[in-house]
Amino acid sequence: MSDLLQAEFAGIRSPNPFWLASAPPTDKAYNVRRAFEAGWGGVVWKTLGEDGPPVVNVNGPRYGYWRGDNGRVIGFNNIELITDRPLDLNLREIAEIKREWPDRAVVVSVMFPMEERPWRELLPRIEDTGADGIELNLGCPHGMSERGMGSAVGQAPELTERVTAWAKAFTRLPVIVKLTPNVTDITLSAAAARRGGADAVSLINTINSIMGVDLDVMAPTPTVDGRGSHGGYCGTSVRPIALHMVAEIARHAETAGLPISGIGGIGQWRDAAEYLALGAGNVQVCTAAMLYGFRIVEDMIDGLEAWMRDKGHTRLTDFVGAATPQLSPWERLNLNYVTKARIDEARCIGCGRCHIACEDTSHQAIGRVGETGRYRVRDADCVGCNLCVAVCPVPDCIDMVQLTTGSDPRTGQPILDTPADWTTHPNNPQRRGACGLG
Repeated sequence: MSDLLQAEFAGIRSPNPFWLASAPPTDKAYNVRRAFEAGWGGVVWKTLGEDGPPVVNVNGPRYGYWRGDNGRVIGFNNIELITDRPLDLNLREIAEIKREWPDRAVVVSVMFPMEERPWRELLPRIEDTGADGIELNLGCPHGMSERGMGSAVGQAPELTERVTAWAKAFTRLPVIVKLTPNVTDITLSAAAARRGGADAVSLINTINSIMGVDLDVMAPTPTVDGRGSHGGYCGTSVRPIALHMVAEIARHAETAGLPISGIGGIGQWRDAAEYLALGAGNVQVCTAAMLYGFRIVEDMIDGLEAWMRDKGHTRLTDFVGAATPQLSPWERLNLNYVTKARIDEARCIGCGRCHIACEDTSHQAIGRVGETGRYRVRDADCVGCNLCVAVCPVPDCIDMVQLTTGSDPRTGQPILDTPADWTTHPNNPQRRGACGLG
């Protein structure tokens, strides 16, 4: 592997920033060996529970899925619980893997009851395996949460802080707190983890969900003997939610600087680069590996390396967090920035989707050009919303073009090169000073 992607996260080194998240792909040594042979930089072992009788999973469908128009799975749901394998077996295999692959990161996910004893007794046993870190699963939204663990803990900042402090008290390993997205403000959870002594956070865990309904048996899917349950939602479609939460932690005053492992909908190198640009130090992948196999990491590695070389980056830290300063509250966006849609009539196939979308649901700014079958934007009506770009089936047929001189044909206002935002706009009753909007 190239040194270009060498990563260090919360003091844990790995040859690249691509880790497998705690899930079925990391449930046993067999899977993890195959993952490391394919090139993954690290794994988070599937969540371990207390010593004693193993957890019991259902013996039927555990996954629900949502297919996009092209037939690909873009949303995934599971009702699987934490590991159902004996603790001793897991610990033995973790030790074997770490001995065989000393350069790879092996972090162990754990979920114990809200009492000090299991943390005191079991964390030293995990540490003895040679593992590189501990991840606290405070996010599982089904099954375990009904038992007072998982998201039942992660949704309560005071419990998050307490359990993090227990973990830090009983292990010398870095402690990563995996956060649940099933909250209204992710920064409260991250701040609580930091107060408890967390070395890092990882997010997002799965979103509480019902995947769908089987209308023949009238039960949620996946259906087990005529019944269904809520489960954890993940996959490509959760990425925008996860990116937002990662960025909020990266820029919040109480959590800025806390290492972040980004999780949610990562299936290609560009997804990973976006997480890193918003402040994540590495990424964890699950659903894409389950759908396409471990070798997807090869394309992720090659793609990220090629992009970094093209941009002149020599290490991951060159661009980690580089996009975060540009994340702005709405009232700080430049109201003097004016764009209009432009349709390339040579590329236009005359399908009319842009016209229909704009005519029915937007600003009636697109009309047909005579009998040509092509379409054109009327600047006097165009607000620059870019809905037409979203619906156009032809790549690069519609662009958004910035106007820099003259006046806006829609408003008649002069186009100024001085930025102005809502905080100083004359329509804002709480404005501060004049805004120069003209």
